[in-house]
Amino acid sequence: MSDRFDAIAKRISIGPLGPVTDVPFNLRTLAGAGVLRPLRPDKLARTVRELLRWGASPAAGIAGAAINHPHQVALCDDAGELTFSDLDRRSNALANALAGKGVGEGDGVAIMCRNHRGFIDATLAVSKLGAQGLYLNTAFSGPQLEGVMERERPGALIYDEEFAELLGDADAETNAKRFVAWPEQQGPGSHTALDELISSAPDTRPAPPDESARFVILTSGTTGTPKGAQRGQPDTLGPLAAMFSRIPLHARETTVIAAPLFHSWGFAHFMLGLALNSTYVIQRKFDPEQTLQAIASHEAAALVVVPVMMQRILQLPDQTLSAYELPSLRVTAASGSALPGPLAEEWMDRFGDNLYNLYGSTEVAWATIATPDELRAAPGTAGQPPRGTVIKIVDQDGERELPRGGTGRVFVGNEMAFEGYTGGGGKDTYQGLLSSGDVGHFDAAGRLFIDGRADEMIVSGGENVFPREVEDLIAGLGAVKEVAVIGVDDEEFGQRLKAFVVVVDDEDLGEDEVRAYVRKNLARYKVPREVEFLDSLPRSATGKVLKRELT
Repeated sequence: MSDRFDAIAKRISIGPLGPVTDVPFNLRTLAGAGVLRPLRPDKLARTVRELLRWGASPAAGIAGAAINHPHQVALCDDAGELTFSDLDRRSNALANALAGKGVGEGDGVAIMCRNHRGFIDATLAVSKLGAQGLYLNTAFSGPQLEGVMERERPGALIYDEEFAELLGDADAETNAKRFVAWPEQQGPGSHTALDELISSAPDTRPAPPDESARFVILTSGTTGTPKGAQRGQPDTLGPLAAMFSRIPLHARETTVIAAPLFHSWGFAHFMLGLALNSTYVIQRKFDPEQTLQAIASHEAAALVVVPVMMQRILQLPDQTLSAYELPSLRVTAASGSALPGPLAEEWMDRFGDNLYNLYGSTEVAWATIATPDELRAAPGTAGQPPRGTVIKIVDQDGERELPRGGTGRVFVGNEMAFEGYTGGGGKDTYQGLLSSGDVGHFDAAGRLFIDGRADEMIVSGGENVFPREVEDLIAGLGAVKEVAVIGVDDEEFGQRLKAFVVVVDDEDLGEDEVRAYVRKNLARYKVPREVEFLDSLPRSATGKVLKRELT
């Protein structure tokens, strides 16, 4: 097979498969994942026609899946099952209905939905219209939503009814057309405004737009108005091949997406699933045991999570965990926040060496991916960059690349980088690469380690200190459920660290024990000045600790 692909590659110039030097790798990888596979001539012709019509977009993905696997279950959610043909027809009808309401190419469509079919219907319709999808975080506050809506001014708003009051004030000035995607009380025979739009319009395929759709993912927005990171479609299939070369997802398998679809990590797997013709299993709200049940009952090959979800699953009683062996689970794909080394090891000890950790950001997409072997060999590593991604570690002034082992600012470049913030501006750059906002270093084996956020570094007694190192250490204490460390003012040292610890139920842990443990393993200036015990840490919808709420 390798020789055949190499021969084909020699006849292909730079194009959808990327630069000519990457074509053999991309062909082999995509074929190995099942993305490229033999098709009946008539189906191949129709699939190529849809790709030419829509470009590398969700619209092309669902159209191709409906041609090749029309009766395969594409989606299982809290309302039941839908096939690829169902999703294709529903999104055609929704696109036609929205067009009839005045929503057209380039117009903004805000989507505030949990994980259910309404999110997917809306996203596919936006793609077919060539509109701009704006994904609202379901955990945002009223003022945050108001700021986003005022800046972006979408023409339509698709939302779950539970957010109606929250969105009322936010949408007061924009006067967007509003459509409920999920009712407060869902039961037999329930219908929403979205269902009514779908049933009221023809499901004929819309005319393709002149320009492909754009999708705006909002940054975390832990304070102030969240920024909108705009991203188009990649120019080639290279990024797809790069991802599959590090995370062994395969076509026509089942994936449980527990991570929020509005977040860049959940959204990425929605896009990957279209290329793979995967069956998605999604639930509106995350529940640890229900997630395990979904993997087991659907014999899912992949689970998409943020690290705090792994933590909550592992906190289930041992008797509950022992009931789920999950032999079908080949890939646990984690991202969205820092993955502590002890958590990675505990997951793999329980469910097998199937954990793949992606480090990146909304702006740079991915930077590195850690495989199970790397997480075993170097717990806490962010892994290595996939093909097509360049990472440089640069000094604090952003002027000079540091040698391997040096700690500095992380800059990333690849085909998936965002196009800039919708309100203007972008990230710091170095030789065309974007800042991730983090500080890190490469070890001798070429594995990246993130030492912390650049804006979290403190200077204690003249020494640079990153809270991440202390957090990872304290997380290894058996009695610790969660930990966060911040910098606070100190009269003697200028700044010192303060730790916030959540203790496992029925466990005892004192401040002196925590401080002694850190003192035994790290330098004196890294020992927290004080340790405060909490019932829980404040977190965003994607599991990031909201450190600005800790004092």
